[in-house]
Amino acid sequence: MTPEPVIIDLGEDHAVSGLWMKPDAATAVLVLAHGAGAGMAHKSMTAITEGLAGRGVATLRYNFLYMERGSKRPDAPALAHAAVRAAVAQAARLAPDLPLFAGGRSFGGRMTSQAQAAQPLAGVRGLVFFAFPLHPPAKPGVERAEHLAEIKIPLLFLQGSRDEFARLDLLESTVDALGDLATLKLLDAADHAFHAPAKTGRKDAEVLGEALDAARAWIGDHAR
Repeated sequence: MTPEPVIIDLGEDHAVSGLWMKPDAATAVLVLAHGAGAGMAHKSMTAITEGLAGRGVATLRYNFLYMERGSKRPDAPALAHAAVRAAVAQAARLAPDLPLFAGGRSFGGRMTSQAQAAQPLAGVRGLVFFAFPLHPPAKPGVERAEHLAEIKIPLLFLQGSRDEFARLDLLESTVDALGDLATLKLLDAADHAFHAPAKTGRKDAEVLGEALDAARAWIGDHAR
């Protein structure tokens, strides 16, 4: 289906673009932020939103302001958090009758969780992370996850078992520490981009489909 362009007002004369996609008989809506290096129209974001539409989940994907302006330098957290909040509010206006969830790819997921930790996002029932960036490659640590302990709504981590941004033992211990609110879905042999080596026999579409099936099931469980 063809997404509908929308404009998301951030206030103070700032605005960003969004793409709204609502399938017939949608059961929930997910507000989806992009990763650090590619905007809302990147093929990975398109694949996620089209896949979710086929599973009955509406999506609002959007650009952060730096991406809207063509910059390569991500916004300061406060500005990124403002975009998250504005996008969530826009989705609530577009589909006031649907259960609301938020999250994103990599950097976008982390900005969404930071915003939620700082002040709960109005109406959001849970957060979905497509490859949460626990640490930079080759610099393992858990400092980026410290804020997650402040979040009091369910969290879903969709993560490749070979993700160079989330060493598996550190990721598993992080999720375990969050208790019953956190769910980890490991994608066997996949990396940060949900790509699995050819020698595994797994196709990227298969990996993404597994992630999307898990997301749809989890959203359904928490939309009731």
